[in-house]
Amino acid sequence: MDRIKLHDLRCFDAVATKGSFQAAGAALNRSHPSVFAAVARLEQQLGLTLFDRSGYRVGLTDAGRTFHERAQMTLRELDLLQTYADQLVSGEEVVLRVIMGDQCPRPPVLQMLSRFFARYPKTHLHLEYEAVGGPLERLIEGDADLVFHRADPSDPRFEQVKLSTTAMVPFVAPGFLPFARTSEITPERMRPFTQCVIRDTARRLSSENFFLIGGAHQCTVPDQAMKKELILHGLAWGHLPAWLIEDELEDGRLISIAGPNLPGREENLAAIRHRQHSHGPVAEALWLHLEGWRLARRAGRAGKRVSAKRGR
Repeated sequence: MDRIKLHDLRCFDAVATKGSFQAAGAALNRSHPSVFAAVARLEQQLGLTLFDRSGYRVGLTDAGRTFHERAQMTLRELDLLQTYADQLVSGEEVVLRVIMGDQCPRPPVLQMLSRFFARYPKTHLHLEYEAVGGPLERLIEGDADLVFHRADPSDPRFEQVKLSTTAMVPFVAPGFLPFARTSEITPERMRPFTQCVIRDTARRLSSENFFLIGGAHQCTVPDQAMKKELILHGLAWGHLPAWLIEDELEDGRLISIAGPNLPGREENLAAIRHRQHSHGPVAEALWLHLEGWRLARRAGRAGKRVSAKRGR
């Protein structure tokens, strides 16, 4: 059998979809006779009768119906392949690889990404999660285009759009400690109690100490949400980002043990990309979008502060 011509296959699909050779010709901007000839040629090549022409409107035969389902799949794949080629020619990325770190507040970032990628339906968002040193390691190794994570503003390797700051504060559940909570609690006094920490997804060990108390028993979890659950249920204590525990802190389900000896620290949360890596047009558009989003969020917070003052 000779190879099927794409033109003949598209003519067949148009007739099957529109219900007549005339309507198919109009849809394809081709003459009625040329569409009829293309379908007849396809039937001859296949050795199949694809249409029943005995009625007022042509209809698919059983063989034609089955063949049409497979033909539509093939045509969709070809259209996707053409779109892919067009994106490569234009330089528009087919995939944008984004990583959310363990300290990234997910709801606002996911909402922002949803709005952005609605404008770029041809670019697929490949979203992953990494923890502790994993996000920046993936960025350095070229496995990510952008990460949302805690940031060191002085690191010259990265460009950053600062999104917010958050306090990482040590917390316990009520009744977890057998002694009174005071501001003078020391790391040594917390050593007998299980400390909950996030598992580092980085492949290379970091020399940075993420609040670890030497000699203390540790339990590890994959993310901050699971860490909060363990602390709430009295299985451990640990540091949590302030944005995650506002409700629990207000209603007393979690208690801060921060003090001079366990101060916690303020973390900068940012969108980060590598200065020396190439960035396509969609990545550049996302970067500009992030800068605008940051300014809008800052203006929104300032407006809330003004309203709060006026309400006093």
